[in-house]
Amino acid sequence: MSPTSVSAPVPSHPQTAAPTAARLLELEGLYHRWKGPKPPVLDDVSLTLRAGEVTWVGGRNGAGKTTLLRLAAGILLPQRGTVRIGELTPATKGGRYRRQIGFLSAGDRSLQARMRVRQQLDYWARLAYVPRERRAELVEVSLRRFGLEEFAQRRVDRMSMGQRQRIRLAMAFLHEPIVILLDEPRNSLDDDGYEVLAEQIERAVAAGATVLWCSPRGEDRVLTSDTGYTLENGHLERVE
Repeated sequence: MSPTSVSAPVPSHPQTAAPTAARLLELEGLYHRWKGPKPPVLDDVSLTLRAGEVTWVGGRNGAGKTTLLRLAAGILLPQRGTVRIGELTPATKGGRYRRQIGFLSAGDRSLQARMRVRQQLDYWARLAYVPRERRAELVEVSLRRFGLEEFAQRRVDRMSMGQRQRIRLAMAFLHEPIVILLDEPRNSLDDDGYEVLAEQIERAVAAGATVLWCSPRGEDRVLTSDTGYTLENGHLERVE
């Protein structure tokens, strides 16, 4: 499928969309070019994510979607441009910016193979600076919401790919971030997994979070959004 043929997800609730909703994540004038003769993957890209909204970015493999998400998450620093949540930037001391972010990378990363599922979520809660008094509660809530309760004592490396994806999604949502960044979240999920993911996105935006998810395929419209874009030749184009 060519990048121009990717369909934008159908808005989930256009009649209630709030154009004046608070700005949460602001990306302004982002530029990023990898070493070598190739053109920049991002060239003056700007995007504002607002509270209570879901934004979708599509495009072919290698178009720069993952780079965009990694810049938004503060994993990469922009070569030009700014990334901020209010007064916070990825350079803010104490990890205060990253505490606001829930990030799901593409693939099967960030899991400790020999940990049991509950241990994995508890470990992640510590890395995400969840207060000690809330860790156990949020771990149990995540197990329930992502359909992992019956697997809580199973080792991660003995889970199926779809079950591992649920664990990684649970980690992205666990610490109740206000900005949730999802890179190809449908990977390995069955129909029940799609439904779980859609429910948790809906729950998060109802609580005032914002969600940005990227995928190369138009069939990801199973997860609806308020705004859609395609990323091509370093530029974002809004899809009406």
